[in-house]
Amino acid sequence: MKIELDDIDQKIIALLRKDGRATNQELARKLGMAAATVSSRIRRLEAAKAMKVVAVTDFAAIGYKVLLAVGVQVQGRPAEHVAQELAKLPEVFSVHVVTGARDIETLVALHDFEELHSLLLRDIAKIKGIRSIECGIAADIVKYNFEVAPIA
Repeated sequence: MKIELDDIDQKIIALLRKDGRATNQELARKLGMAAATVSSRIRRLEAAKAMKVVAVTDFAAIGYKVLLAVGVQVQGRPAEHVAQELAKLPEVFSVHVVTGARDIETLVALHDFEELHSLLLRDIAKIKGIRSIECGIAADIVKYNFEVAPIA
């Protein structure tokens, strides 16, 4: 279901981006409307998959010290199938089938570099269809922002 976001919808999303724990009453007070109206709009936005309120993990706070970008080239098997297997690995938090030099790009979080050996040899190497992989280690995080979907 595709919906058009009006000004009130956009304001609700903007407020929830600032504070995802805000109650309907708090949002209603800031918007000058009834809490029931805010609640029904949030339900409509979620039902249309125009919005989802989620928690975002701070990797460092829960002990992850290594972030990797892993590019995968696939051979002899559909990239989508390989991507689905990669997505099952607990260390992998993002998988994208892409165009360009690689067929798949993944983002991986590890507690330390010792886990890298195990991940590559024990888990990734056993997935059929992987021709080659390239790892890029994140030296610094310049931007970590999940508020990238435009709402206008």
